[in-house]
Amino acid sequence: MVVGVRFKSAGKIYTFGQGHLSLAEGDYVIVETVRGMECGKVVVAPHDVPDEAVPPHLRVVHRRADASDRARVEENRAREIEARTVCEEKIQELGLKMKLVSVELTFDLSKMLFYFTADGRVDFRQLVRELAGVFRTRIELRQIGVRDEAKLLGGIGCCGRPLCCATFLGDFAPVSIRMAKEQNLSLNPTKISGICGRLMCCLKYESECYACPRTTPKKVLAPQVSSRVVSVEGEGRVISLNQQRRQATMLLDDGKTIVASWEDIIEKEEEDLASVAALAAIAAIQADAVENDRTPPRYPKGGKSRRFRDNRGDSKPYEGKNRRTNGGGAGKGRDYEARDRRPRHPREDRRLRPQDHGTRQPDGE
Repeated sequence: MVVGVRFKSAGKIYTFGQGHLSLAEGDYVIVETVRGMECGKVVVAPHDVPDEAVPPHLRVVHRRADASDRARVEENRAREIEARTVCEEKIQELGLKMKLVSVELTFDLSKMLFYFTADGRVDFRQLVRELAGVFRTRIELRQIGVRDEAKLLGGIGCCGRPLCCATFLGDFAPVSIRMAKEQNLSLNPTKISGICGRLMCCLKYESECYACPRTTPKKVLAPQVSSRVVSVEGEGRVISLNQQRRQATMLLDDGKTIVASWEDIIEKEEEDLASVAALAAIAAIQADAVENDRTPPRYPKGGKSRRFRDNRGDSKPYEGKNRRTNGGGAGKGRDYEARDRRPRHPREDRRLRPQDHGTRQPDGE
């Protein structure tokens, strides 16, 4: 009989022989692995398997874990936190372009593993020597991808639930953008990508249901050179093809060049291109209209025409009339407009008005 043992909360399940022990689901056991002695949890109850299904070189469970073993596991977790702090300080001192993700310490303290991410290759030989001098044990550094980083760190997905890879997924299944197209989902990479920046693993869950009516798998054809395509990294244009490796070189709209397999890219349909062209034309028309509104009017040579002078002169009294009708308070603008509409008298007539000059009579009378 065999049992399934898991060493992490959402890690891979390994098969071990039960031996002479009486085990049940949920028990903690001590087993021997390629990394040394490890403490794991039984997640698959003992069961019989055919001889042809038994994996080669099957290892047997060493013993059941007791309270002292569980306490030792907690001590190792505290040492991992300390090792993480020391490793981050060493990385800064050496100026290495790498990001430390997680630290693991085996049950028997025979090996310490450091998981990190980096854009390219990193020469960490000096870092390994310094860490080995501090902890006096075997040091191993492993570079992982963005999916493994999300699995180790965990988080909340766009659905509001914990990440599938950090809760129950043991292995990463291959996911392509064609699965999103078959399910009539948006081909915008930002809407169908997880926090790791890759396509969401849940696209695989219902992919088989949409592919049920098919009797034979659909053959993936090579995209046309200079055609518009959509990939995980974004939209772009195909610039070259590799027929042997079934890969295409794309020039994205942001200027970045990537190489992707034919299964991971989709050619944009003519309807999509027509809609994009229509939207671009509408945007251009709106931009021209805004630009025309901002452009000042051009007057003919020799000064402004009578039409422009009349329109400008008629606008101010109309505004003043509106202010009086609305019951606005008296202001400088209102008084000024009222004076403009007051009839002007000749200069000699104003001198003869008694209300303006009292009883004074003009000279000679």
